Amino acid sequence: MLHAFTMNRRVSTLRVLLLSLCWLLPQISPAAERPNILWVTSEDNGPQLGCYGDTYATTPNLDKLASRGMRYLRAWSSAPVCAPARTTIISGVYPPATGSEHMRSEVRLPDFMKMFPQFLREAGYYCSNNSKEDYDLIKPPGVWDESSTRAHYRNRQPGQPFFAVFNFTISHESQIRNAIDATNRIHDPAQARVPAYHPDLPEVRRDWAQYYDRLTMMDAQVGRVLRELEADGLAEDTIVFYYGDHGSGMPRSKRWPGNSGLHVPLIVHFPAKWWHLAPEEYRVNGTSERLVSFIDLAPTVLSLAGIKPPSWLHGGAFAGRFPAKAREFNFGFRARMDERLDLARSATDGRFVYIRNYMPHKPWGQHLDYMFQTTTTRVWKEQFDAGQLNDAQSHFWKPKPPEELYDLEADPDEVNNLAASPEHQRIMRRLRKAQQELAREIRDIGFLPENEIHARDSGVPPFTMGHDRDLYPMKEIMDAAELASGLDPRAGSKLKRLLKHRDSAVRYWAALGFVMRGETAVADAREELTALLNDPAPAPRIAAAEALGRFGNDTDAAAALAVLMQLASMDTNGLHVSILALNAIDAMGDRAKPVATEVAALPVVQPGLPGKLNGYVPRLIEAIAGK
Repeated sequence: MLHAFTMNRRVSTLRVLLLSLCWLLPQISPAAERPNILWVTSEDNGPQLGCYGDTYATTPNLDKLASRGMRYLRAWSSAPVCAPARTTIISGVYPPATGSEHMRSEVRLPDFMKMFPQFLREAGYYCSNNSKEDYDLIKPPGVWDESSTRAHYRNRQPGQPFFAVFNFTISHESQIRNAIDATNRIHDPAQARVPAYHPDLPEVRRDWAQYYDRLTMMDAQVGRVLRELEADGLAEDTIVFYYGDHGSGMPRSKRWPGNSGLHVPLIVHFPAKWWHLAPEEYRVNGTSERLVSFIDLAPTVLSLAGIKPPSWLHGGAFAGRFPAKAREFNFGFRARMDERLDLARSATDGRFVYIRNYMPHKPWGQHLDYMFQTTTTRVWKEQFDAGQLNDAQSHFWKPKPPEELYDLEADPDEVNNLAASPEHQRIMRRLRKAQQELAREIRDIGFLPENEIHARDSGVPPFTMGHDRDLYPMKEIMDAAELASGLDPRAGSKLKRLLKHRDSAVRYWAALGFVMRGETAVADAREELTALLNDPAPAPRIAAAEALGRFGNDTDAAAALAVLMQLASMDTNGLHVSILALNAIDAMGDRAKPVATEVAALPVVQPGLPGKLNGYVPRLIEAIAGK
């Protein structure tokens, strides 16, 4: 259930004030007693649990919880990586609408929006978070009563209802590559199932086995929290949720916006006292086929607490006093992953998964430093470079098609792309339409280069900028992105005209369209792309430089490098322009060698940036200087 943010600027002042009050003051049920709500969450794991039918898994505590509750079989995260996934949950708004889809974005929400625990606290709940936040949004005051490694519902006032989160990191991607003592190993690598997209190698089997070992360790931590709840005499008063924050930490699960990156376990247990708040299927079945998404978690918790969700939330409650109509589709997105740029959107109806790649020239397996610390990633890439992989295993390392379509019933590993299948065009059109309609409805600002999300804001939050049709002419920009990334060879003349468009983001996409098409297309537009090297906006200048630097002659490459080096320094251009320019330099490969020493001397820290953001430019510099 989506609600577009629209406002006629000519409405009366009184109407605007009343509408604002409706946004800010969700309706609260007068019920005298409210349930406690406990969230137990884990990181970087899909539904590889015994209760989801995985016979290799060892997860007795979660299996027991599922036997007393309900498993959602078609639950999706919104993003295949932690920060934007958590941002979706805490805000109840799709990050592509707020400008927070990129890793560690640090953007503001508009004043009328709140993070959902604020509504719970206003209704009298004690809200604790133990302990990870990792939002891409700047957290306003008053979100949590306590958020720390010491946070616990036990710290509330006597009789006060609580909403408590316990998050476990033992299953995180980083733990797959940490050594486990032989005496603590649980799963035999020889028995591990290797998905069709991975090569069947000892290192890969070892990583998959260790992933399952970590799930068993996580399951034990979940059991401890549930036993605490029992010991405190609160089990019959508390609705319990368990979920993972996105797919497994293995490569081509994490960071990939298909089912293997977005499908998550979601188990919900209602004690008998609160069965009247459970969805209807809870009382008749231990599983639900309903499509649910992270965008639905905030309104669901508010609904369980007797609070009518505000209309600006993008999702709908699947339980509680204010249930919404079941959704027809789940949606996902991928944007900048740490230091590497990308843009993809996905949709599923539960059986078919559709992925729209707006940067098809970039492979899924871009050299992202953190991902390459996992052994499977390195040996997989080595096998690809040596020509030892089949088609299914090679797809991750090659340029992407503009569209992908997978049938989860026939192809659960998502390796047989049906986008060109005549028999599946009706399904393609349906899912493509759903993806495009969502983008238009939420005013997806991910079609802007990241620096322009901030440069266009005129002092207002990105969400507000995105709903101003003067600041963000979305139709023209999205149309340019569709044209550029569709790879139609007949689009060259239209793209050339768009290189002179009045909007800088349209010019950026037009130039990227030539990057995507390669040498022949760039030669045909050489004059126009060369003119764009003097564009007043950094993003189209960088895209034109990448096109000429990769596919032009030696003179073009030298001119491109000169432009890119002007824009590569964080000190003079800011983080986002620097990342864009350095990625373009890196894409030039050997042609970038003349500036390797100059790149190595660039500043690697920008004062005032949060710590993790300061790590991205050094990684790009290292990649370029090391060639």
